Amino acid sequence: MSFRRTMRWKDTRAALLFISPWIIGFLIFTAWPVINSAYLSLTDYDVINDPSFVGLDNYRALFEDPKVGLALRNTALFTVMSVPAHLVVSLALALLLNSATKATGFFRTVFFLPKMTPPVAIGILLLMLFNGQSGLINGFLGLFGIDGPAWTTDPDWVKPGLVLMSLWTVGSSVVILLAALRGVPQELYDSALVDGAGWWRRTLRITVPMISPTLFFLFIVDTIAALQSFTEAYTAFFGSGNTTYSNDAALFYAIYLFQQAFEFLHMGYASALAWLLFIVIMAITGVQILVTRRYVHYEGGKP
Repeated sequence: MSFRRTMRWKDTRAALLFISPWIIGFLIFTAWPVINSAYLSLTDYDVINDPSFVGLDNYRALFEDPKVGLALRNTALFTVMSVPAHLVVSLALALLLNSATKATGFFRTVFFLPKMTPPVAIGILLLMLFNGQSGLINGFLGLFGIDGPAWTTDPDWVKPGLVLMSLWTVGSSVVILLAALRGVPQELYDSALVDGAGWWRRTLRITVPMISPTLFFLFIVDTIAALQSFTEAYTAFFGSGNTTYSNDAALFYAIYLFQQAFEFLHMGYASALAWLLFIVIMAITGVQILVTRRYVHYEGGKP
């Protein structure tokens, strides 16, 4: 018994040694900043002077700041539009790839490559493609006699433009869904064909339920990512002191947090904003898990 305990301890020690770089990095670069931000959220701190304790004043200020409500509404609306769009487009492309018989690897690479584009470049590309006067999108619509909207100046069209541009990076979701589709047993499709089920019915009755855990995972991840959207919108509408375009319509929560922290040096208030975002994300994720888990099918039963 003592020998087994010794061997188990040696294995545990070896495992801890191998993962120690990650543990040290997590403690220094994640855990400590999170704990420190909780303290800073209770202070008035401008980086230059020492923090001064103000209690819950920063959190009370959140409810009195109209920009917080505006940023939350913009972020929520963008999330509601972008997450379903991402899932639908990703699934459509994955189904298309799954049905391909030749050059699947090539097309998988082609779909994934845009994901490697730096977000700053995507923000600049947005202004070039969606410019209301000379953008390629409106130029293409004009070929069909459609007068395209002012994507970057009309507040009603700023967020739809950002949603369309965000579809540029669905490549990773396509690859994940393709892997899930490859795991669906062919016998299920064969049985459905014998019963006379068409493609649409097979997709709804077999494909979607069988890959529902993957869809559920992407639903959660895409929602969290949308709630933290920053780089593309900031580059397009706030970079280099930009005041030409409709800034308020693109003021996402993460952008307002960044402005408070690094433009106005309100680090204490920005920390309170960060903790509010954390609570919102946790609450939304919890609701998603509770509401949607009944629709998720696991082959081995409940997880």
